[in-house]
Amino acid sequence: MGKHFGLDPDKDMKFVAVGAVESRFIRLTQGLLDAAVLAPPLDAEAKKQGFNVLARAEDILIFPETGLVAGIKKIQEKPDEIKRVIKAGIKANRYIRGNRDGTIQFIMDWLKVKKDVAMATYDGVVKVYNEEPDVCEKGLRVTIEERKQTLKITREVPFNEVADLSLIREVLREIGIK
Repeated sequence: MGKHFGLDPDKDMKFVAVGAVESRFIRLTQGLLDAAVLAPPLDAEAKKQGFNVLARAEDILIFPETGLVAGIKKIQEKPDEIKRVIKAGIKANRYIRGNRDGTIQFIMDWLKVKKDVAMATYDGVVKVYNEEPDVCEKGLRVTIEERKQTLKITREVPFNEVADLSLIREVLREIGIK
């Protein structure tokens, strides 16, 4: 993220491993850190306490946070089952993006949190719910390149060695999105 703002992470920043997001939040509010990566709703809580949100990951990074994973055998033997799961995920994403109040109520019930916390959580994560496989592919390509550097792999790693987005593309066509 530092590079995005013209900083040299090796010279201009010092990264400290301090644990889970709650630990980062506490250390930030105690003045032990100058900045911290916080997840919702702690980013909103930090803002209430006078801190500034400098950036949001979805505005800078194209990075896969989570994904649906299945083995090759399962995909080959039960593609219809995988497609039903993909359709359910798309339906859930559409609900989340299109029904703020209903999703906030769900967050309140599921996580047993107050409405303001549920609202901050929703507002902090809603943008990452999408149904666009091109974003997923771009993020996976970034991940592949990072892993190649970390592992010092010099050969090209074809995308199809890592992921197969054909079923999601097929589902999107079937439901009329692409």
